[in-house]
Amino acid sequence: MQSPVLLTLLFALCTMIGPLGIDTYLPSFHAIAQEFDVGPAAVQQTLSAYVLAMAVTMLFYGTLSDTFGRKRVLMASAIGYGVTSFLAAFAPNITMLVLARFLQGLCAGSGMVIVRAMVQDKYHGADAQRQMAMVMMVFGLAPALAPIFGGWLQTHGGWRATFYFLCAFGAALALMLWRFLPETLPRERRSPLKVGVIAANYVQALSNRKFRWMILGLGLMAGANSVYISSAAEFIMTVLGMDATSLGWLFIPLIAGTMMGSAISGTFARRIPLRVQKMIGFGCLLLACFSNVLYNSFTSHPAVPWAVMPITLYTLGISLLMPIFTLEAMGQFPQMRGLASSLQGFTQMMVFTLMSSLIVPHLFHSALLLAIGQSVTVVLGIAIWTWASRGIAPAPGLERAR
Repeated sequence: MQSPVLLTLLFALCTMIGPLGIDTYLPSFHAIAQEFDVGPAAVQQTLSAYVLAMAVTMLFYGTLSDTFGRKRVLMASAIGYGVTSFLAAFAPNITMLVLARFLQGLCAGSGMVIVRAMVQDKYHGADAQRQMAMVMMVFGLAPALAPIFGGWLQTHGGWRATFYFLCAFGAALALMLWRFLPETLPRERRSPLKVGVIAANYVQALSNRKFRWMILGLGLMAGANSVYISSAAEFIMTVLGMDATSLGWLFIPLIAGTMMGSAISGTFARRIPLRVQKMIGFGCLLLACFSNVLYNSFTSHPAVPWAVMPITLYTLGISLLMPIFTLEAMGQFPQMRGLASSLQGFTQMMVFTLMSSLIVPHLFHSALLLAIGQSVTVVLGIAIWTWASRGIAPAPGLERAR
């Protein structure tokens, strides 16, 4: 029988594959710009291309796993991730690096989508909430450590060393999945690969107005994180005046909030009424936004730790809410979990893509503008989710004693 601890670790490693491709190379932005003689906006497109590809493929990974099984699709994407990371390491110019990053992103979108479906396959109600919280808590180690490790790789091996590492990670993950990951979707429960049926399922899901608005609201609340993640190099090195090895000043507090929120969410399961959990999460988000804008309104020279403390509170709040809201959104289509998870992941990554490519380049020279950008996105997401989820019953098993 599969060890629960090992299963949680494998789930977490699968969810790490996408974020590692973002966070590990952020300390190398300036080095890439110097080697290829391009500006920050051009290097930013290597991130936007990656995230865009992730977003697009998230639309399909859930459905593919509904047809071919969760394990097989995860293994294929891990192998592809390793190969495309190797190609990125040998990119001769910025154009080829953007292309390689796009191909890498095509392979990086499977993790969170399929893991959400696997958790729903294996667990229900409060157990599913606890398991998702545990996965997010372990997963949180990667974005915290990746920029620090990426800074070390940049200092000692250059930016190409980062992609050698990602290549090795993809290969090691594929091997671990082949050896240890159980299949959670038996053949008799899989959906046939019929284009007409799949298209009809997408139409059915997207025709549900509440579901559309729920995943948009959730995508905005969670995607607001892109303001600081995609501008990490400029925020740390230009706004705060630190060096490439100092990205931990952003990512460690950011991920500390994620891990604390995930741990609290798991503890709250079956103990605290859902409405109270949601109020606490919303309160953390709003307080984080208010304090962030307030601090940066009264200083022209932001500094740690004050500049990153509101970000910690934001990630704590969103981590409290994510397991609950994810289960409630996917609960609208219990027979199409993979597809529902795909649409949720696609929406969240499209918010990240649009923010990082179109909005963040106009904000990352100013701490105040970054704070305002994040706050507007969060408040809009809260408003949309609150409006859309009126009358939605908790996902089965998530009801709490009032």
